[in-house]
Amino acid sequence: MPSQSGITTRLGSRLKRRRSSVKKRTYSATSAAESEHSDETPSTSGAVGQPNVPQYNLRRRPGDASNTTVPAKRKKNSKPSVPQIRGEAVGGRYLQEDLPDEVLLKIFSYLLEFDLCRAARVCKRFRAIGEDIELWRKLYQEIFEYDLPLIRREPKVFAFLEKDDKEFANPWKESFKQLYHGVHVRPGCSNMYSYYGGRRLASRKMFCFDAIEQAYTWVDSEVYEDPLIFVHTGIYVGEFLLIDLGVIIIGAAPGNVMDQVIIERESESTIVFAEGSKDAYLGYITLKFTPDIASSVPHHKHYALEVTENCSPTIAHCRIKSTSVGAAVCVAGSGADPFIHHCLIKDCENVGLYVTDYAQGTYEDNEISGNALAGIWVKNYANPIMRRNHIHHGRDVGIFTFDYGQGYFENCDIHNNRIAGFEVKAGANPTVTQCEIHHGQTGGIYVHENGRGQFIENKIHSNNFAGVWITSNSDPTIRKNEIYNGHQGGVYIFGEGRGLIEHNNIYGNALAGIQIRTNSNPIVRHNKIHHGQHGGIYVHEKGQGLIEENEVFSNTLAGVWITTGSTPVLRRNRIHSGKQVGVYFYDNGHGVLEDNDIFNHLYSGVQIRTGSNPLIRRNKIWGGQNGGILVYNSGLGMIENNEIFDNAMAGVWIKTDSNPVLRHNKIHDGRDGGICIFNGGKGILEENDIFRNAQAGLLISTQSNPVLRRNRIFDGQAAGVEITNNATANLDGNKVFNNKFGGLCLASGVNPIMKDNQIYGNHNMVQKAVSSGQCLYKISSYTSFPMHDFYRCKTCNTTERNAICVNCIKTCHGGHDVEFIRHDRFFCDCGAGTLNNSCRLQGEPTQDTDTLYDSAAPMESHTVRLN
Repeated sequence: MPSQSGITTRLGSRLKRRRSSVKKRTYSATSAAESEHSDETPSTSGAVGQPNVPQYNLRRRPGDASNTTVPAKRKKNSKPSVPQIRGEAVGGRYLQEDLPDEVLLKIFSYLLEFDLCRAARVCKRFRAIGEDIELWRKLYQEIFEYDLPLIRREPKVFAFLEKDDKEFANPWKESFKQLYHGVHVRPGCSNMYSYYGGRRLASRKMFCFDAIEQAYTWVDSEVYEDPLIFVHTGIYVGEFLLIDLGVIIIGAAPGNVMDQVIIERESESTIVFAEGSKDAYLGYITLKFTPDIASSVPHHKHYALEVTENCSPTIAHCRIKSTSVGAAVCVAGSGADPFIHHCLIKDCENVGLYVTDYAQGTYEDNEISGNALAGIWVKNYANPIMRRNHIHHGRDVGIFTFDYGQGYFENCDIHNNRIAGFEVKAGANPTVTQCEIHHGQTGGIYVHENGRGQFIENKIHSNNFAGVWITSNSDPTIRKNEIYNGHQGGVYIFGEGRGLIEHNNIYGNALAGIQIRTNSNPIVRHNKIHHGQHGGIYVHEKGQGLIEENEVFSNTLAGVWITTGSTPVLRRNRIHSGKQVGVYFYDNGHGVLEDNDIFNHLYSGVQIRTGSNPLIRRNKIWGGQNGGILVYNSGLGMIENNEIFDNAMAGVWIKTDSNPVLRHNKIHDGRDGGICIFNGGKGILEENDIFRNAQAGLLISTQSNPVLRRNRIFDGQAAGVEITNNATANLDGNKVFNNKFGGLCLASGVNPIMKDNQIYGNHNMVQKAVSSGQCLYKISSYTSFPMHDFYRCKTCNTTERNAICVNCIKTCHGGHDVEFIRHDRFFCDCGAGTLNNSCRLQGEPTQDTDTLYDSAAPMESHTVRLN
């Protein structure tokens, strides 16, 4: 790369050369008033159908060796004399009227562009033939080589017309008119053009050079209003092009133009745009920087294309490649603001596009692929706008913003890169919107080391690792994205990551939709997290976070997992329809779960185990196919002000040495019991309303010992409180009333501590059934377990598991050898029809209930734990 002082020196010498010129050649694209052939050339504003062919106004320097002798000008408004000989008049009419079209067309095919325009002014017939598309196509392709006409839509917008485009009556002539004033670089072909150093062709005023530098120097010295250089088919090696003019340099070749016109260098940058090139244009050319591998000169600051400070060139439809250790394209410096579009930057040995040092620019519709390092680097406060770029199959990251790089990235397709599709690091703060980031061999988006950024309305999918990674104090905004079908998780926040994750649709990922770990503390809200092949949200290893107003549903494992010292806050979420647990606290998982709707899970709505101690309040937990809340294996928790209802099993299970606190909950309309405490369960239950449950409002069993204070247990379809199987309890100030099977039912050997309880208004249907001589199965079926005196029949060889009610003992087993077992919870096996003899008090058996003894045990989660 030339040094800054070298560039400055070249710029100064060019400026000096311009100022020292005695006279400047000037060009006017529209005026022909002073042309050497102004009296011969048709006006640009002639009759309909006449071409607006640009004319020259070329004033030569005195003594210029290139001056050629031109005909003396006729007087103004003079007309050439026309002989009035009869034969010549007849010949003129024959030429204009009677000569066959094909002959006239053949004659016209020998004319050049100005002659065609002059001939078209003779008569309507000449005008029609002079507009022949095939004539102009051959003439055009001889000069410009293009297969299709190139149209200049705007000052720096060139595009080829398609064959079926009907915009222009004669598109070849229209393109000729627009591009005629350009000079040409076509080695060995100067005889086809008229330039001031050689032979002038009749009716053609073009300039042709053998080298691009020659053409550039010429237009630089002539001070063109709109300098245009056509570079024709060939490989141009070793030319140094430092562009400091508003010049247009455009490839000219048949076929795919950029493949036929190649500019290549082995040292220093191939093309450099410097200050002064504000309106410059480079298009339809291949640029290569291919340093000599044997050279000891470092080339990490040399590029195929370099845009420096205070210039805004347009680069379009170019192929750009570098095999050096530097980038293929470098845009650097304040005021560097190029427009680069429809370019191909491919298979470079380093970075494809490098924007740095406060540079900006607009980059649209480019393809950047197969580069050894990042497809795009943006750093050091650079702030480009990039739209509709295709960035793929890179051997590193797709886009890398770092060291406070910024940028606006819209509608880009980023895929199949070896590392992340988009990486943000070290204070970078890009905006990425409506992009598709997919099939990354590692992840989709990776934000780390204090990275920021806004990722809005993107599609992030099918990446081998997480769709989004956030780590090491980074704080991006991830908003309104589709994050789906990842081969691992959706959003992965770790290493003290932060971030705002909101309004995203996260689904179908192989691991958790969102994973928060290692002291990370994001805000996660208004997301839909669903149909994951694993869980919904996974918070572990002291993860934190505010998780609110999300909808988490239809995941294969738990909707939310909280474990290993984590303390998130979950508020106002809808967590439902999962294939396992709704919210699962385990292995010292803590946090706050409040104001959530948790419903319709295959397992419990909430599970708490192994030292976990969450605060669970003001939630609605319903519709679980197992229980509402299951606390087991030494689980804890403060469970207060919740509404727990319509669960297929107990509203709350407490078992295996667990010791939660339940306060001010409403536990009602369960399809089984209200609260079941067994297997050494404990807990403090106070001021809860437990009502309208199908089984016991409160069942305490198997060595359990809870404390019940000031609860109201009422309107149950079975007993109010049942204590059985060597359990006990401390009952203080409770109200138990209006329950179907009784208020407080104690099994044999049970002696709870009682104080100030009110037990009243219970219906005692069991006692009434006994008094009326009915089999207890008549009122319990095989779904209830009323507490009463049960017996066994030695004559019938029944066991303690085949209990018989007192009425069946009297009637069905009268005269048999029977014995009293205990007062406890059973149904009558005689009435159920499971014994050999038929029950005389009951009809046909409805189901074999021999295996049913107690309320069914809750289903515990067997979720695979992740590290």
